[in-house]
Amino acid sequence: MTRNNSSYALTNPLVAILNKPSRDFQRADFLRVIRQKQIERITFHFTALDGKLKELKLPVSDSHQAELILAEGERVDGSSLFKGIVGTELSDLYVVPEYKTAFLNPFEQGSLDFICRYLTKDGKWAPFTLDNILKRAYKFFHKSTGLELHALGELEFFIVRERDSSIYPLQNQQGYHESSPFAKCGEILNEIVHHLTQISGAVKYAHSEVGSLNTIRSDNEEINGKSAKQLEVEFSAKPIDDMADLLVLGKWLIRNISYKHGCIATFTPKIEEGVAGNGLHFHLELMGKSKNIMVSSKSTLSESALRLIGGLCEYADSLTAFGNTVSSSYLRLVPDHEAPTHIFWSELNRSALIRVPLGWTDSGNLAKIVNPGEQSVKKVRRGGQTVEFRTPDGSALIHLLLAGITMAAEWGLNNKNSLDNAQKLYSRGTNSLKKKTLKIFPRLPSSCAGSSRILLKKRKLYEREGIFPPSVTEYTARLLQAEKDEKISHKLASLSDSDRLQEIRRIMHKDLHRH
Repeated sequence: MTRNNSSYALTNPLVAILNKPSRDFQRADFLRVIRQKQIERITFHFTALDGKLKELKLPVSDSHQAELILAEGERVDGSSLFKGIVGTELSDLYVVPEYKTAFLNPFEQGSLDFICRYLTKDGKWAPFTLDNILKRAYKFFHKSTGLELHALGELEFFIVRERDSSIYPLQNQQGYHESSPFAKCGEILNEIVHHLTQISGAVKYAHSEVGSLNTIRSDNEEINGKSAKQLEVEFSAKPIDDMADLLVLGKWLIRNISYKHGCIATFTPKIEEGVAGNGLHFHLELMGKSKNIMVSSKSTLSESALRLIGGLCEYADSLTAFGNTVSSSYLRLVPDHEAPTHIFWSELNRSALIRVPLGWTDSGNLAKIVNPGEQSVKKVRRGGQTVEFRTPDGSALIHLLLAGITMAAEWGLNNKNSLDNAQKLYSRGTNSLKKKTLKIFPRLPSSCAGSSRILLKKRKLYEREGIFPPSVTEYTARLLQAEKDEKISHKLASLSDSDRLQEIRRIMHKDLHRH
């Protein structure tokens, strides 16, 4: 076993203390940490039906009690955590810590924290929980294809705070990669990156995003009169089931750090008309024998990559049921805002559903070009080609969305029609496609009601092999139908300009903290 004999500033403290990678953590290691760090409590975290992390605090009084907690977990009320799909007759579930997820809580000194899994009374994986659905989907994918599916997510969010100083104002829609003193949330972003990197080891980078708003106008007193700045944290690629946990944990951390600074973090899809929305894009890569297989020997997309794209296109309209779950999601999916409205893919177009970004396929040691005096010829990066799925937003039920994407990938790799999908839904267009050109491609749903109908129509794509329980499909459809937005565009079009803007803001601001 490889030992970690040196640590860096952002190394997970548990990894540094135990001198081993997190995947090798054992119960005895935690008993040692509890004694050494004077741990007062163990905190269990687990994702509920609303997609948020819940927690259970367990005080530690002696080593026997600590070992019992770590070995057996604890009981929780499943009918409360999964209200709407679980009745009171199935109320008890076990939550059991997954050791590799352990971290020291940055907000509570003396707390050793874990992400937990749900088990039933007979010790089986609870079939209806969001995390277990994803794990079941990924196990099926791997068995069916022999491949791994990795993903990285891009968390976009707004920090809402008291109005900024008028010094060095940031212009509307001019915040992309902006630096201080124009971007004024650097301290908060640095703290987010610090803790999230220490805990996950999977932060790729963070930066200021396009959106900014000097003064929010709203009937919601939580944000009215305040300013908003958009930020992004992008993760490194990880197995898709691990990525879901990291993103939910990331949202928990971002909200807590913002709260500590007297600010609000919101992942809501839109905060104002004409201001960039909060997407949740995913980059996907297929791995065979631990190597990226997205590119052929001719540095073009491989057949497997094209099949992945074809599968995503087949599922795309129904995936909005999990990735775009509130009415304001569909105020983001509009033309000319770098958000998709139709089902097609492209290398160039940021309005495409699926984009093929640069992937370091024809390069190696790029720094040698910029720094001709560099002596090393070592190629550091493995193949990094991905495809980017751009529909989802901050309202996504992340575990269910990624489970759906996993099922789409499996379908694409094994279905004879996937290559035809990829061929007919390809556009060589630039960033701006004409409306008549767009019409040749299928349209994405324009409301929660539309997404609900398509999900129910295509439910077999998700429920095959017993991956998605019917109760979860039906719950998701009811959740979408409750938005009552069937004719939202017609309603908005019938209003006066001032009434329309007021109604749009009501729709946007009612779900600041939904998921």
